[in-house]
Amino acid sequence: MNAAAGAPAVSIVINGSRLELIDRGSGRPILFLHPHIGLDPSAPVLAMLAECGRLIAPSHPGFGHSERPAGMTTVDDLAYFYLDIMDALDLRDTLVIGVSLGAWIAAAIAVKSTAGIARLVLANPVGIKAGDRDSRDILDIFAMLEPEFIDKAFADPAAGKRDHRAMTEDELTVAARNRETAALYLWSPYMHDPKLKGRLHRIGIPTLVLWGADDRLADESYGRAFCAAVPGAKFELIERAGHFPHIEQPKAFAERALAFAKAG
Repeated sequence: MNAAAGAPAVSIVINGSRLELIDRGSGRPILFLHPHIGLDPSAPVLAMLAECGRLIAPSHPGFGHSERPAGMTTVDDLAYFYLDIMDALDLRDTLVIGVSLGAWIAAAIAVKSTAGIARLVLANPVGIKAGDRDSRDILDIFAMLEPEFIDKAFADPAAGKRDHRAMTEDELTVAARNRETAALYLWSPYMHDPKLKGRLHRIGIPTLVLWGADDRLADESYGRAFCAAVPGAKFELIERAGHFPHIEQPKAFAERALAFAKAG
Protein backbone atom coordinates (compact mmCIF):
# COMPACT_ATOMS: atom_id res chain seq x y z
CA MET A 1 0.00 0.00 0.00
CA ASN A 2 1.44 3.39 -0.92
CA ALA A 3 1.86 6.32 1.40
CA ALA A 4 -1.06 8.15 -0.17
CA ALA A 5 -3.50 5.30 0.45
CA GLY A 6 -4.96 6.97 3.52
CA ALA A 7 -5.06 10.46 2.03
CA PRO A 8 -8.37 12.24 2.73
CA ALA A 9 -10.81 13.25 0.03
CA VAL A 10 -10.37 16.66 -1.54
CA SER A 11 -12.87 18.80 -3.41
CA ILE A 12 -13.00 20.60 -6.72
CA VAL A 13 -15.59 22.88 -8.29
CA ILE A 14 -17.06 21.80 -11.63
CA ASN A 15 -19.62 24.05 -13.34
CA GLY A 16 -20.25 25.82 -10.05
CA SER A 17 -20.83 22.64 -8.02
CA ARG A 18 -18.42 21.29 -5.43
CA LEU A 19 -17.40 17.66 -5.94
CA GLU A 20 -15.70 15.49 -3.33
CA LEU A 21 -13.09 13.11 -4.72
CA ILE A 22 -10.12 10.92 -3.90
CA ASP A 23 -6.99 11.64 -5.92
CA ARG A 24 -4.14 9.22 -5.17
CA GLY A 25 -1.12 7.81 -6.91
CA SER A 26 0.51 8.87 -10.16
CA GLY A 27 0.75 7.78 -13.76
CA ARG A 28 -2.00 6.69 -16.12
CA PRO A 29 -5.38 7.95 -14.87
CA ILE A 30 -7.88 5.49 -13.44
CA LEU A 31 -11.38 6.88 -12.97
CA PHE A 32 -13.36 4.79 -10.46
CA LEU A 33 -17.14 5.27 -10.39
CA HIS A 34 -18.79 3.91 -7.27
CA PRO A 35 -22.10 2.01 -6.88
CA HIS A 36 -25.27 3.38 -5.31
CA ILE A 37 -24.13 2.43 -1.80
CA GLY A 38 -21.49 5.16 -2.00
CA LEU A 39 -17.72 5.44 -1.82
CA ASP A 40 -15.61 4.20 1.09
CA PRO A 41 -12.25 6.05 1.03
CA SER A 42 -10.67 3.25 3.08
CA ALA A 43 -11.75 0.46 0.70
CA PRO A 44 -8.74 -1.80 -0.03
CA VAL A 45 -9.51 -1.86 -3.75
CA LEU A 46 -8.79 1.88 -4.00
CA ALA A 47 -5.30 1.47 -2.53
CA MET A 48 -4.63 -1.43 -4.91
CA LEU A 49 -5.67 0.59 -7.95
CA ALA A 50 -3.67 3.63 -6.78
CA GLU A 51 -0.53 1.48 -6.77
CA CYS A 52 -0.73 1.29 -10.56
CA GLY A 53 -1.82 4.75 -11.67
CA ARG A 54 -3.41 8.02 -10.68
CA LEU A 55 -6.67 7.00 -9.07
CA ILE A 56 -9.51 9.51 -9.25
CA ALA A 57 -12.61 8.39 -7.35
CA PRO A 58 -15.34 11.03 -6.99
CA SER A 59 -18.48 10.86 -4.90
CA HIS A 60 -21.21 11.29 -7.49
CA PRO A 61 -23.22 14.53 -7.26
CA GLY A 62 -25.62 14.10 -4.34
CA PHE A 63 -23.54 11.32 -2.74
CA GLY A 64 -21.06 11.67 0.10
CA HIS A 65 -20.35 15.37 0.52
CA SER A 66 -20.68 16.23 -3.18
CA GLU A 67 -23.19 18.88 -4.17
CA ARG A 68 -25.94 18.01 -6.62
CA PRO A 69 -26.95 20.72 -9.08
CA ALA A 70 -30.70 21.33 -8.97
CA GLY A 71 -31.28 20.14 -12.52
CA MET A 72 -29.27 16.93 -12.22
CA THR A 73 -31.83 14.13 -11.94
CA THR A 74 -30.78 11.33 -14.31
CA VAL A 75 -27.81 9.10 -15.08
CA ASP A 76 -27.64 10.82 -18.46
CA ASP A 77 -27.09 14.12 -16.61
CA LEU A 78 -24.32 12.47 -14.60
CA ALA A 79 -22.62 11.21 -17.76
CA TYR A 80 -22.39 14.70 -19.24
CA PHE A 81 -21.16 16.03 -15.89
CA TYR A 82 -18.38 13.43 -15.86
CA LEU A 83 -17.34 14.40 -19.37
CA ASP A 84 -16.89 17.93 -18.00
CA ILE A 85 -14.86 16.53 -15.09
CA MET A 86 -12.59 14.61 -17.46
CA ASP A 87 -12.03 17.79 -19.47
CA ALA A 88 -11.37 19.85 -16.34
CA LEU A 89 -8.81 17.33 -15.06
CA ASP A 90 -7.36 16.81 -18.55
CA LEU A 91 -7.81 13.03 -18.29
CA ARG A 92 -6.45 11.16 -21.30
CA ASP A 93 -5.85 7.50 -22.04
CA THR A 94 -8.02 6.79 -19.00
CA LEU A 95 -9.03 3.43 -17.58
CA VAL A 96 -12.63 3.93 -16.50
CA ILE A 97 -13.94 1.43 -13.94
CA GLY A 98 -17.55 1.45 -12.74
CA VAL A 99 -19.53 -0.77 -10.38
CA SER A 100 -23.33 -1.18 -10.58
CA LEU A 101 -24.66 2.40 -10.84
CA GLY A 102 -21.08 3.50 -11.53
CA ALA A 103 -20.89 1.03 -14.44
CA TRP A 104 -24.14 2.44 -15.83
CA ILE A 105 -22.65 5.94 -15.64
CA ALA A 106 -19.45 4.70 -17.30
CA ALA A 107 -21.40 3.14 -20.17
CA ALA A 108 -23.50 6.30 -20.55
CA ILE A 109 -20.30 8.34 -20.80
CA ALA A 110 -18.79 5.99 -23.38
CA VAL A 111 -21.79 6.06 -25.73
CA LYS A 112 -21.38 9.84 -25.88
CA SER A 113 -17.60 10.12 -26.17
CA THR A 114 -14.55 7.93 -25.63
CA ALA A 115 -12.10 10.71 -26.49
CA GLY A 116 -10.34 10.50 -23.11
CA ILE A 117 -10.97 6.80 -22.42
CA ALA A 118 -8.67 3.95 -23.41
CA ARG A 119 -10.44 1.01 -21.79
CA LEU A 120 -13.67 0.39 -19.93
CA VAL A 121 -14.37 -2.01 -17.05
CA LEU A 122 -18.02 -2.50 -16.09
CA ALA A 123 -18.63 -4.52 -12.92
CA ASN A 124 -22.15 -5.85 -12.32
CA PRO A 125 -23.57 -3.09 -14.51
CA VAL A 126 -27.19 -2.01 -14.38
CA GLY A 127 -28.93 0.41 -16.72
CA ILE A 128 -30.63 -1.63 -19.45
CA LYS A 129 -33.88 -3.60 -19.79
CA ALA A 130 -32.76 -7.10 -20.71
CA GLY A 131 -36.04 -9.01 -20.38
CA ASP A 132 -39.53 -8.31 -21.67
CA ARG A 133 -41.80 -5.57 -20.35
CA ASP A 134 -43.46 -7.76 -17.72
CA SER A 135 -40.29 -9.32 -16.27
CA ARG A 136 -38.18 -7.76 -13.54
CA ASP A 137 -34.49 -7.90 -14.38
CA ILE A 138 -33.31 -6.55 -11.04
CA LEU A 139 -34.92 -7.04 -7.63
CA ASP A 140 -36.53 -3.97 -6.07
CA ILE A 141 -33.87 -2.78 -3.64
CA PHE A 142 -36.10 0.02 -2.35
CA ALA A 143 -38.71 -2.47 -1.14
CA MET A 144 -36.14 -4.36 0.95
CA LEU A 145 -35.08 -3.86 4.53
CA GLU A 146 -31.32 -3.71 4.92
CA PRO A 147 -30.82 -7.35 6.07
CA GLU A 148 -32.60 -8.68 2.96
CA PHE A 149 -30.66 -6.35 0.68
CA ILE A 150 -27.36 -7.46 2.18
CA ASP A 151 -28.34 -11.12 1.83
CA LYS A 152 -29.15 -10.66 -1.86
CA ALA A 153 -26.26 -8.33 -2.72
CA PHE A 154 -23.34 -10.13 -1.06
CA ALA A 155 -21.97 -13.64 -1.37
CA ASP A 156 -21.05 -13.36 2.32
CA PRO A 157 -23.57 -11.12 4.11
CA ALA A 158 -20.97 -10.32 6.75
CA ALA A 159 -19.15 -8.22 4.15
CA GLY A 160 -22.09 -5.83 3.87
CA LYS A 161 -23.14 -5.43 7.48
CA ARG A 162 -22.77 -2.05 9.15
CA ASP A 163 -23.03 -1.19 12.83
CA HIS A 164 -25.17 1.93 12.71
CA ARG A 165 -24.76 2.48 16.44
CA ALA A 166 -21.00 2.86 15.97
CA MET A 167 -21.31 5.31 13.07
CA THR A 168 -20.66 9.01 13.57
CA GLU A 169 -23.36 11.58 12.90
CA ASP A 170 -21.59 12.54 9.68
CA GLU A 171 -21.41 8.90 8.54
CA LEU A 172 -25.12 8.43 9.22
CA THR A 173 -25.93 11.62 7.32
CA VAL A 174 -23.87 10.45 4.34
CA ALA A 175 -25.55 7.02 4.38
CA ALA A 176 -29.01 8.62 4.37
CA ARG A 177 -27.98 11.07 1.67
CA ASN A 178 -26.62 8.24 -0.49
CA ARG A 179 -29.88 6.32 -0.25
CA GLU A 180 -31.99 9.39 -1.03
CA THR A 181 -29.89 10.29 -4.07
CA ALA A 182 -29.82 6.67 -5.29
CA ALA A 183 -33.62 6.69 -5.31
CA LEU A 184 -33.61 9.87 -7.38
CA TYR A 185 -31.35 8.40 -10.08
CA LEU A 186 -32.54 4.78 -10.01
CA TRP A 187 -36.26 4.72 -9.29
CA SER A 188 -38.15 5.85 -12.39
CA PRO A 189 -37.73 4.05 -14.68
CA TYR A 190 -36.37 1.48 -12.27
CA MET A 191 -32.64 0.76 -12.70
CA HIS A 192 -32.51 1.45 -16.45
CA ASP A 193 -32.59 3.97 -19.25
CA PRO A 194 -34.93 2.66 -22.00
CA LYS A 195 -32.60 4.11 -24.64
CA LEU A 196 -29.24 2.88 -23.33
CA LYS A 197 -29.31 -0.68 -24.67
CA GLY A 198 -29.79 0.58 -28.21
CA ARG A 199 -26.84 2.93 -27.84
CA LEU A 200 -24.27 0.52 -26.40
CA HIS A 201 -23.12 -0.34 -29.93
CA ARG A 202 -21.48 3.10 -29.95
CA ILE A 203 -18.85 1.96 -27.43
CA GLY A 204 -15.86 1.47 -29.69
CA ILE A 205 -13.14 0.82 -27.11
CA PRO A 206 -12.05 -2.44 -25.44
CA THR A 207 -14.57 -3.28 -22.71
CA LEU A 208 -14.54 -5.85 -19.92
CA VAL A 209 -17.69 -6.83 -18.05
CA LEU A 210 -16.91 -8.32 -14.64
CA TRP A 211 -19.72 -10.12 -12.82
CA GLY A 212 -19.86 -11.25 -9.20
CA ALA A 213 -21.04 -14.83 -9.61
CA ASP A 214 -23.17 -14.77 -6.45
CA ASP A 215 -25.16 -11.64 -7.28
CA ARG A 216 -28.80 -12.30 -6.37
CA LEU A 217 -30.07 -8.80 -7.19
CA ALA A 218 -29.59 -9.53 -10.90
CA ASP A 219 -28.50 -12.87 -12.32
CA GLU A 220 -25.65 -13.76 -14.64
CA SER A 221 -27.88 -13.74 -17.72
CA TYR A 222 -28.50 -10.02 -17.19
CA GLY A 223 -24.77 -9.36 -17.09
CA ARG A 224 -24.21 -11.40 -20.24
CA ALA A 225 -27.02 -9.52 -22.03
CA PHE A 226 -25.34 -6.23 -21.13
CA CYS A 227 -21.99 -7.55 -22.37
CA ALA A 228 -23.50 -8.82 -25.63
CA ALA A 229 -24.78 -5.33 -26.45
CA VAL A 230 -21.24 -3.85 -26.37
CA PRO A 231 -19.25 -4.75 -29.50
CA GLY A 232 -16.35 -7.07 -28.72
CA ALA A 233 -16.80 -6.87 -24.94
CA LYS A 234 -15.36 -9.66 -22.78
CA PHE A 235 -17.26 -11.26 -19.89
CA GLU A 236 -15.56 -12.66 -16.79
CA LEU A 237 -16.99 -14.03 -13.54
CA ILE A 238 -15.53 -13.24 -10.14
CA GLU A 239 -16.23 -16.10 -7.78
CA ARG A 240 -17.25 -15.66 -4.13
CA ALA A 241 -18.59 -12.18 -4.85
CA GLY A 242 -22.04 -10.69 -5.25
CA HIS A 243 -23.22 -7.37 -6.65
CA PHE A 244 -20.20 -5.49 -5.28
CA PRO A 245 -17.14 -7.58 -6.25
CA HIS A 246 -14.78 -4.68 -5.51
CA ILE A 247 -15.73 -5.05 -1.84
CA GLU A 248 -15.80 -8.83 -1.47
CA GLN A 249 -12.88 -9.69 -3.75
CA PRO A 250 -10.80 -6.49 -4.00
CA LYS A 251 -7.56 -8.23 -5.00
CA ALA A 252 -9.16 -10.26 -7.78
CA PHE A 253 -11.14 -7.21 -8.89
CA ALA A 254 -8.10 -4.94 -9.09
CA GLU A 255 -5.96 -7.61 -10.76
CA ARG A 256 -8.58 -8.30 -13.45
CA ALA A 257 -9.13 -4.60 -14.17
CA LEU A 258 -5.42 -3.74 -14.29
CA ALA A 259 -4.52 -6.77 -16.38
CA PHE A 260 -7.20 -5.77 -18.87
CA ALA A 261 -5.83 -2.23 -18.95
CA LYS A 262 -2.38 -3.57 -19.89
CA ALA A 263 -3.56 -6.16 -22.40
CA GLY A 264 -2.66 -5.51 -26.01
